[in-house]
Amino acid sequence: MGTFITGASGFVGLALAEHLLARGETVVGFDRSAPPARALRTFAGLPGRFAMEQGDVGDTAALAAAMRRHAPARLVTLAAITAGPQRERATPQAVFEVNVGGVLAALAAAADCGVGRVVHVSSGSVYGASGEGGDALQEDRTPLRPEGLYGISKQAAEAAARRFADLAGLDLVVGRLGTCFGPWEADSGVRDTPIAPLQVLRLAARGEPALLPRPHRRDWLYVRDAAAAIAALCDQPRCPHGTYNLGAGFVWTLAQWCGQVLERHPGFRWRIAGPGEAANVDCYAPYDRAVLDVARLGQDTGFVPRFPLAAAARDFHDWLQHA
Repeated sequence: MGTFITGASGFVGLALAEHLLARGETVVGFDRSAPPARALRTFAGLPGRFAMEQGDVGDTAALAAAMRRHAPARLVTLAAITAGPQRERATPQAVFEVNVGGVLAALAAAADCGVGRVVHVSSGSVYGASGEGGDALQEDRTPLRPEGLYGISKQAAEAAARRFADLAGLDLVVGRLGTCFGPWEADSGVRDTPIAPLQVLRLAARGEPALLPRPHRRDWLYVRDAAAAIAALCDQPRCPHGTYNLGAGFVWTLAQWCGQVLERHPGFRWRIAGPGEAANVDCYAPYDRAVLDVARLGQDTGFVPRFPLAAAARDFHDWLQHA
């Protein structure tokens, strides 16, 4: 059973491809950029088969041609621009061309080529300001109040994808991805907001101290668990609900992460920035977002996350050691 992944050379796309290839499946990647050399070496050592198609995610004809060549059974839409404020100001249209237009182009190609299951990967950022409260974020109960163009475009893409899927008769399920960290995250040119745990690791590797703006509590999602959650939606013959939060349920602070980093970098120093002192780790919001309610995902797919804090730190460290 083949899976076609748009945005396959990105952070989560590479993790998903690795996960599926390790299960012996066929994966077709579609991206403007080729996967990094390390990813190709890793993929070559796995039992599945990987094929890469380079092209623009907004090009429906190119997407359809690639799908006809490989006849995938499933499509996962992961191509996205994770825009920061500078890109929002400079090229707002490009954010929507990829995050909304690219999704519709992929779905149109899938409909033309008879693809079965479509998993559209959205983001927890669609909840936006609703995350300031203490209540867990629920798929059908929490209001969507996105704050930046990334979240706004993700909300628009969800609505557009559902409408098109209804018109075209596609089997669509939406997964709202939590805050991911782990292997394969890199400066790809379309990801403006490196996640805080990676920022801390980069400071430690350079021998610089980390100044956190606050302890920063979050339900951090290790990217290997993210890949497994997306695969669970691909695998489920029938999804009783149309939307699922893709989260881990593990809650810890960035301060605790610094403790894990210290174990592996004994000279590493970190602390919470004092009043009026500028932090050098960006958390991108002045508040800690409420956790994603993941009960529905577990009940409907049987997904069980495997990477709490210590396990994630150990696996990530091992991966970095072999870079």
